Formats: sequence, C-alpha cells, structure tokens
Amino acid sequence: MVWLHVVTSVGWMSQALALFALNAEDAATRLSALTMAEMLDKELLVYLANTAAFTGLMLSALTPWGYFRHWWVLGKFVITISQLYAGIFILSPNLAASVQAAAKGQDRPAGVLVVGSLLMVSAIAFQAWLSVAKPWKRTPWADSAGKPKKLPSGPSWMFMFATGVPVFEYLVGRHVLGHPLPILTLLTAVGYPIWRSRQLRRGAQDDTGAPSRPGTSVSV
Repeated sequence: MVWLHVVTSVGWMSQALALFALNAEDAATRLSALTMAEMLDKELLVYLANTAAFTGLMLSALTPWGYFRHWWVLGKFVITISQLYAGIFILSPNLAASVQAAAKGQDRPAGVLVVGSLLMVSAIAFQAWLSVAKPWKRTPWADSAGKPKKLPSGPSWMFMFATGVPVFEYLVGRHVLGHPLPILTLLTAVGYPIWRSRQLRRGAQDDTGAPSRPGTSVSV
C-alpha cells in the first residue's frame, strides 16, 4: 500500500505539472494543448488522485498514526481533501470550458488553470515534505482521556483489501462505466475508521471490565 501511495502521488504531481505546462501554451497551439490537458485530466489524473488520496487515508487509518493524532497527518488530510474538491469543482470545469472556448476561436483567460495546477504541484510537494519530516507535535485529541497512547495496526487482510480497492474501481470505472465512480473507495475510507473505533472502544471496555465513562471515546 505504501508503494501504491508513493507511485500514485508522484503520478498525480507529474500530471499536475503537465497540466501547468499545457495550460500555459500560447494562442497558436492553445486548442491542441487544452485538448491534451483535458485528456490527461480525465484519463490519468483523476484515477491517480483518487488512488493517492485513498491509500493515504487508509495508511493513516490502518497504522498507529491515525487521522487526528498528529498535526502533520491532519495537515496532509486537509490538503488532500481540499485538492480533490478544487480539482472536481474548479479546475476540471474551467478546463472543459476553456476547451470549448478555444474550439470556437475564443480567447478565455488561463489564469485559474495555470495558478490552480501550480498550487496543486506545490501542495503535493509540501505533503511529501510532511511525510519525510513529520514536524510538529501530537494534537490535543491524541492525549485526551480514554484514548490509547498508541493505536494498534489494522489486520493484514484489510491492508490487502484496501490495496485492491483502487485497482478494482479503476477497472470498473475505466473499462465498464467509462468514468470514475469511487463508491467502494468512499465506503471503505469512511466505514473502516468507524468500525475500528468501535473495536478499540470495545477492547478498552473489556480491559477495564466496565463501560467507558460518559463523554469519553476511543477513536482514530
């Protein structure tokens, strides 16, 4: 899963760099450049971004790092979600509109696409630094009452299942539906942390022989 996360993250960054270069083309080659950029966005970047985001989330959920226990992990979480939404609701619609405008011979400003793709590259590079440096301290939620100092790693079968989810969804989305539909990705990324939290809470109750105090919980 770490390998898949690294490979897809590097691919996401390289495709964002490609979009930056293509969106910055001059008027003479703008239509062909934008057409290529749109193809890369639909055929490669969307799958790489979804897989990189999903594997990153699952590595947090399946390891002692958790989601909200370390500021650097939480920072990566926020940046990843922000990038996905920016790509879906800002960059992709603007790219499609720019292709249509160029096909009609209209000159549409490329500032949003150029700046947006460059910000995406910078964000991924910053996330890579966070992964290496692991700066800052633990969050207040990591040391609150009722929460273990270190979370246990998830089961091996879940690592294998989560690694296969993006591959399955790529095959279905790309070759069956013709477009990405990350339903299983979403269900796994949301459902597993909830299940894990309940398992940890149940284990804490078994260890103490009594239910947890009201207002306390064990979570990722």
